[in-house]
This record gives sequence, C-alpha cells and structure tokens, in this order.
Amino acid sequence: MEFKTGKTLLQLCREKNLPISEIMLLRETEISQMGREEIYHRMSHSWDIMKDAAKGALKGDLKSMGGLIGGESLKLTSRRVSGEPTACGQLVSKAVSYAMGVLEVNSSMGLIVAAPTAGSSGVIPGTFLAIQEEYGFTDKQMVMALFTAGAIGYLITYNATIAGAEGGCQAEVGSASAMAAAAVTELLGGSAEACFHAATSAISNLLGLVCDPIGGLVEAPCQQRNAIGVSNAMICAEIALSGIRNLVPFDEAVDVMYRVGKGLPGELRETALGGMAAAPSACALCGLCN
Repeated sequence: MEFKTGKTLLQLCREKNLPISEIMLLRETEISQMGREEIYHRMSHSWDIMKDAAKGALKGDLKSMGGLIGGESLKLTSRRVSGEPTACGQLVSKAVSYAMGVLEVNSSMGLIVAAPTAGSSGVIPGTFLAIQEEYGFTDKQMVMALFTAGAIGYLITYNATIAGAEGGCQAEVGSASAMAAAAVTELLGGSAEACFHAATSAISNLLGLVCDPIGGLVEAPCQQRNAIGVSNAMICAEIALSGIRNLVPFDEAVDVMYRVGKGLPGELRETALGGMAAAPSACALCGLCN
C-alpha cells in the first residue's frame, strides 16, 4: 500500500475504490505494524489537541513569548458574533479566528500539533473545526479527514520540503493549505482526483511566499498567513468541487514549489534578514521581544 507520488496514490484509490483517507490509514497500519484502532486512536488524539488549541485563545489572555501577537482570535470572534456583516462570511471568519488563535497558543508555549509545522499549525485546525461546526461532521469524519491531509503532507515532505528555512513560507503555510484543501474536498464528497486538484491549486496560489518572521519568532506575519492558508484551502476546495481542473498535475506542482523555494535568497527563508522582518518598524519591535 506504499506510495511516493500523487499519481501512485490516485491509482491506488481507483484500483481499491477507496478514498485517500482510507488508503493512508491502511498504509500507516502496514508500515507501523500497529492495529487499525491504535493508529486511529493516535490521530484522534491529535484532533483533540487541535480542537483545544483552536479554542484556547478564546479562554483568556495569552502572553506570547515575543509580545508581538495576542488577543486577535478573541477580537475576530467578538466581531463575528456581534451581528455585524462580515467581509468573508461566517464560515471563513470562524476558520480565520480559530487559525489565528492556534498561533497565539503556540507563541505562548501552549500545546499544538505541528501540522505540518509550528508556523503553519493553525491552518488545519482552523479549517477543520469551522467546517465541522458549520456542517455537523462527526469527530470520526474529521479524524479520517486528517488522514487525507496527512497523505498530502507526506507526499510534499517526501518529494519536496515543509521547512520554511529550506523552502520559504510556501513550504509551510502553502503545504498546510494544500493538506486542508484536499481534506475539505473529500469531506464534502469530492473524489480523490478532485482532492489532488484542490491541493494543487492551494500550492499554486501561495507559490513564492517568503518566510520572514519578525524578530525570528513564529508570531508575525506568521499568524495572519495562517488566516490566508485557511481561506485559500476553502477556496481551492470549492473550485475543485465545482469540477474545475488544473493544467499542472499535483506531483509537478510539488516539484515546482520545491525549486522555487530553493531559488529564494537566504534572506527570505526564515532568517529574519529580509521581507517584512527587515522593515524599519519591524526591526524597532525586536527590542520588545522577550
């Protein structure tokens, strides 16, 4: 049941007449030599942590290590529930607030799931929890969706990178967005092929995104880029579910992302020497960092 390319995974889905989530679960049981229930339980534990992290910032003030972020999730939620018209609708607004909240939890040394990295840890929880609350999906459905996301993340990791220091923020938030896009597509009834189209779109849309953390901390602009990641994931899922296809296959898109990341100068790959991190106002804030 092993696969190392999107093309191979898609072939397995067709041959076995199974969704990506099920193929990934079967792969994990074969490789780990653990039972299906144990593998599922471990992923379920990750889902529990994700839910807690997504809502953690709403329970009270969290102090980030650098002091650059804090309270954003609560502000977004307060506006959303106030009855005022939202610029992006209830679903996306909720997903954005949850995603940004996870970064607040992370920056205050709270417990998160690095899916696929700490800097992009809000994308999947934000997307998943908002979708679950909006459409009433069960926790079991959400856990299985995590296997779909995991399959996409595995393929990107194996064939490219998820590290900002190696590939820029496109490798972190871009990969997380692709993982979430594929999972949402499967949740909403899309085929395995549609899942790959959604993931490809997500990668393409964030191609070239640099990694430029102010003060070298995973706080800003990382937090708001997680918000972009959830928005992008939902948009790409909707595009794929509508039957719109990409001209470039998933495997080629992953390779392109890797090559673009390698082409970024070192200043734009998590060194905090370029991009927003080098702006005068950003440099001035570094003195406030704990």
